[in-house]
Order: sequence, then C-alpha cells, then structure tokens
Amino acid sequence: MTTAAIIVAAGRGSRMGGEVPKQWQDLAGQPVLARTLAAFAGTRLVLAIHPEDRARAGALAPGALLVEGGATRSESVRNALEALAGSGTTRVLIHDGARPLVSPALIARVLAALDRAEAAAPALPVSDALWRGGDGRVAGTQDRAGLYRAQTPQGFRYPSILAAHRAHPGGALDDVEVARAAGLDVAIVEGDEDNLKLTFPGDFLRAEAILKGRAMDLRLGNGYDVHAFCEGDHLWLCGVKLPHSRGLLGHSDADVGMHALTDAIYGALAAGDIGRHFPPSDPQWKGAASHVFLSHAIGLARDRGYRLANCDVTLVCERPKIGPHAIEMAEVLARIMGVDPGRVSVKATTSERLGFTGREEGIAALATCALVKA
Repeated sequence: MTTAAIIVAAGRGSRMGGEVPKQWQDLAGQPVLARTLAAFAGTRLVLAIHPEDRARAGALAPGALLVEGGATRSESVRNALEALAGSGTTRVLIHDGARPLVSPALIARVLAALDRAEAAAPALPVSDALWRGGDGRVAGTQDRAGLYRAQTPQGFRYPSILAAHRAHPGGALDDVEVARAAGLDVAIVEGDEDNLKLTFPGDFLRAEAILKGRAMDLRLGNGYDVHAFCEGDHLWLCGVKLPHSRGLLGHSDADVGMHALTDAIYGALAAGDIGRHFPPSDPQWKGAASHVFLSHAIGLARDRGYRLANCDVTLVCERPKIGPHAIEMAEVLARIMGVDPGRVSVKATTSERLGFTGREEGIAALATCALVKA
C-alpha cells in the first residue's frame, strides 16, 4: 500500500494570537509545523498551506507537495486530496498541523486499523462531567456515555475519502464527519493525551512541559560486511549497479554497503543482524535485492517509534572507484529509507594495497547509524 500524509496548515489561528499563525510559532526551539512534519518522516507529505506561507513552507519541507488551502478546513483537505489523484496513493492520513506531539505509536495504530477498516481515527473517551450552560449558569447535565474527544491523524482508504469530499457540501468539522456523511464506517483507535491541538496560548506551555518530560532516547549502531569478488561483469553497491570486471559473491545480490547499513540499524535496535531476519539457508532470499533487507530494518525502527537521525557508510576497496557514484548512492539509500538525502553519507577509502581489499580480493563496508525516539 502507498500512504500519503496530508498536513492541514492553512489556517491563521486567530484565537492563539501572535505575529504569525500558530503553526509557524516557536515551540521549544522549532516551529510547530516542523515538529508535526517530523512525526511523519518517511511518508509522502502533502502540505495544505496559506498562499502567503509558500516560501517558508518550501524551505521547511522541500520534499513535500505544497497545495494552496481553501477558506475552510474541508476545502483545504479536498484540495490536497485532489492533488494526489493519479499518484497511486491507496490510503491517506489527514492531520492537523497544530498537533505537533503526535506519536509514531498513534500513527501506527491508525494505519493498522486501516488494514481491516475503510476509515479509522484516534479518540479519547470523555471522562469529565458534562454540563449545558447559558448566561454563565449551569442549565443542565449531559450524559457522557459513548462520547469521545476526536483527534488526528484520521486515516482513510484514499478513493473512499476523495469521493466523500467530492460529494460533501463543505463546512465539516473534520474528515470523519465527511466520511460518515458518505456512509463510511469509521473505526475508533486509542488516542493519546499528549496529542493536543494548540489552540490557546496556554497550550504552548503545556506542550513545552510535555517535551521537557520526554527523555531523549538515542540509539547508535554499527555494521560491518565483506564480500569476495567472483566472476561477473557488474556489482551492486549501496543500491547502484556499477559495471566492473568482476561481481561480488553472496547469497543475495551481495550489496556489501547496504548490508552493513542494514546491520547497523538492526544493531541500534538490539535486533540481531540480517542473518536473523533473512537466514541464508532460506532459498527464497537467494539472489534477493538488498533493498528488501534495508526496508525491513528501517520499517522495524519506525514500528518501534524511532526515526533515522543520520547514517554513514564507508566502502573499502581499490576498485571500482566510488567517488563518482557516492552522491547517487546516498540518494538511493535515502529513498529506500524514506529520509532526506542530507541524513545519509556514503564515502570510500582504500587500504593502501594492504590486506584482502588491497589485493582486490573483495570489498568491505562499515556503517554507523543514529536512531532517535520520535
């Protein structure tokens, strides 16, 4: 399945006050919207923005599809949905840009629910007593049974929510309202008290307190791999096919650089190595493309709530020459992992004609990665 995340950030936020809209205000050293976008790293991003914000949105999210928002939230969402038409998107998450503390675990719960439901959204049961009031006085009480506080991201099968928005007259409070008007069943998943929407000035103080209470969880891992040369006319290094007088020997495609990086990620997670997840004794992995292994490792990291801060791969060989291909290699690795290429380094060195790499008997690779709890 192909997932896109629509971040709604076109509002002006008049209740918040301040010189700039709330999504652009500072929250513990970063713009609110930067924190929101970071939560969806690795997902195709569509950012619904006010026309006045296009320049700074482009600088903040250079890889995102920028869409001009409408006069209402539902208009902004529809514009973003229409922009995805023909892109192959199968499911979509729709999230408020002013909810910067959404957790990877909550996002994962919504996506998991979409495996069995047409729509899913997080919510928290109402626990406080509810009053009806007027003229500053209590006018009555309201039964709270079956009432929930709605949150985002709200997830949908893309064709269904696009059709629902096209049929809706507009003015809906959220996308669940649009979906239900079209007859879609919406599954409720567990929300998160920290996933607050910044609406009033006091919400910033609460958000900053939550961020201070989150201890940084930083994981480091390293990987090392070696493959010998064999008969052949090409080899794969970091996802790039290079013509060469010899190939590399291995059970899979023998991409020594990608194997080292994959093991670095597994190591950071204390999750073993490639051999544990993809045993060489299993014939289904014979000749497999190594992006399968790397995709699994970075997916496991995300499932556990981590994002890639950066990684560094060093290839050790006399030939082929890596320098002319290093940038392309970094871009390929970044694409596989769904991260910005600026977080990926690929470089090379020789062993000064010493050892098996110096004798051109094979290639070695070392990799290091840093994972941060999102």
